[in-house]
Amino acid sequence: MVATVHIDVVSAEESIFSGEAEFIAAPAQMGEVGIYPHHAPMITSIKPGALRIKLADKNEEQLIYISGGILEVQPGVVTVLADTAIRGHDLDEAQANAAKKAAEDAFVTVFVFGQRKKLDELTERQKEERPGAMRPEVVNTYIQSVLDIGAKH
Repeated sequence: MVATVHIDVVSAEESIFSGEAEFIAAPAQMGEVGIYPHHAPMITSIKPGALRIKLADKNEEQLIYISGGILEVQPGVVTVLADTAIRGHDLDEAQANAAKKAAEDAFVTVFVFGQRKKLDELTERQKEERPGAMRPEVVNTYIQSVLDIGAKH
């Protein structure tokens, strides 16, 4: 029998998942973190992305998209407190495309002196003053996570 760790994934709305896992991969703030049974205790914030749970004695992974939150590892139990979460099998292509469009819209719009502007409307000087608005890798990571979950289910 394979060693396992109990994992609970909860959001503000509901309990999303509770069960035994052989391995867990979570999108921590400083990069993806892998958790096996007997992992050292830790607590970290997590960023939007896919939480992957390798189910005990099964050849499948449970995918859960999380929008951020807290990950706590204690002996024998891992707890994920997510701001919002959705199971991968609950996503469909329409939801993934809607989330992609919303993410793209959010990242192509910035505030300049209290007014919303599209990135392509900004002058070169305004773009230089707002380098954080020019981070396509952030939106691409989010979009890819949503699409990966939608494609697997």
